[in-house]
Amino acid sequence: QVQLVESGGGLVQAGGSLRLSCVVSGLTFRSYSMGWFRQAPGKEREFVAAISWRGGSTLYADPVKGRFTISRDNAKNTVCLQMTSLKLEDTAVYYCAARTYGPDTGWSRYDYWGQGTQVTVSS
Repeated sequence: QVQLVESGGGLVQAGGSLRLSCVVSGLTFRSYSMGWFRQAPGKEREFVAAISWRGGSTLYADPVKGRFTISRDNAKNTVCLQMTSLKLEDTAVYYCAARTYGPDTGWSRYDYWGQGTQVTVSS
């Protein structure tokens, strides 16, 4: 049974930082590219960041470039999203996802999903 479990969300003031983690089990983690997506109330799910199976290639959505960093530890089956300089518009439920091919910005191209973790940025 494949499981992706996110953690690290919470309430933070604008300008602050949070680090999200996603622990994966039930699949060969090092063979999967990983992505982070987010969905705000009333909005569609949107791409945030993705990383290749070895970590050598990363993708970022324009709104988070320079503020967010995706990383992975294949020994711990974990992918992380370090978020800094958080803005009100970063408020959303954040999901991690796995796919068998290279990193991709399209949510429909991911095979497995976590349950999400809420990030709320306050003024």
